Amino acid sequence: MEEEMRIEDERWMELALSLAESARGQTSPNPLVGAVVVKDGQLKGSGVHLKAGAPHAEVYALEMAGEEARGSTLYVTLEPCNHYGRTPPCTEKTIRSGVKRVVIGSTDPDSRVSGEGIRRLQDAGLSVTVGVLGDRCDRLNEAYFHHRRTGFPFVTLKTAVTLDGKTAAPSGDSRWVTGPAAREEVHRLRHHHDAVLVGIGTVLQDRPRLTVRLPGGGSHPLRVVLDSTLRLPPDTPVTDVREAPTWVFCTDRADREKERGLADRGVRVVRTGPGPRVNLRQVFRRLGEEGIISVLAESGGELNASLLREGWVDKMMVFIAPKILGGKESPTAVEGNAPGRMADALSLKEVSIRSFGEDFCLTGYPKKAEKGG
Repeated sequence: MEEEMRIEDERWMELALSLAESARGQTSPNPLVGAVVVKDGQLKGSGVHLKAGAPHAEVYALEMAGEEARGSTLYVTLEPCNHYGRTPPCTEKTIRSGVKRVVIGSTDPDSRVSGEGIRRLQDAGLSVTVGVLGDRCDRLNEAYFHHRRTGFPFVTLKTAVTLDGKTAAPSGDSRWVTGPAAREEVHRLRHHHDAVLVGIGTVLQDRPRLTVRLPGGGSHPLRVVLDSTLRLPPDTPVTDVREAPTWVFCTDRADREKERGLADRGVRVVRTGPGPRVNLRQVFRRLGEEGIISVLAESGGELNASLLREGWVDKMMVFIAPKILGGKESPTAVEGNAPGRMADALSLKEVSIRSFGEDFCLTGYPKKAEKGG
């Protein structure tokens, strides 16, 4: 009987997860949440949180179920809220609906919620099961969880390399390392993240727009440029803020007249201290304070090295093309100083691989120490 219930719970939580995933790129700074109402083995209602300020997934699912919610089981990927924010508490609507059992994937780390939603449901006499497909529910909201626990955004480092680890020819030409399918996935990643981060070297070399260009459209991320002395040209695509906002982080060494010129174009300039280079801790603290919970770093080898060395990279996505470039002068994905021994190389855990046309993408999570800077 217990095994049958476990299988049934996982089946319906799978559906709730797929519903939550469908809204990726729309809900920040709120989490992704899906919910379904089930009675007598049949689906009676479903819902997904669509954007911040909109009703939560449980509300949509319970309203769809209507009177059928009485005596049902509610499956939800994240613990229902128990506080008044931009919407009323989901726990109260759940209790009033007559649901008899609630199955929860993840406990919400937000201090206003964590455990309180579960306790409120239990105090009202509802049966509550927590942790069904918990690892997957946690992974679904890895950026939200990280931001709530640390105050910093979750940083994904994305790079594209040839089989021999090169990111461009010695001339700097990098168009294109990977094929159309992989490049489309990168645009999808931009849509999924709150911000995309690059160094001034990438801007000067490639003149990128850093926007989302998908067949079906998408949300443009905040564009973040690290530029210690404000070398950013006023006529480069990222200074055109009609498409997407741009922030530039610099040091106190940057020229005030250049700062005023960028500000006149609508670019936001943030100073991080005396230098000699931009303070990464100040960058990510400021972004976190502004509600930016996820950052996609599309930076060059030197900045990648700094991000990895100081422990800011939470996830890596390496797109690998079946090409050999060669050449000692060809840049690589991570520059900087290498450790003296292979045993000291940075390792990835929880590695997975997906294919995109002829290319494939290796995703993993760095085994890292305390964040630096």
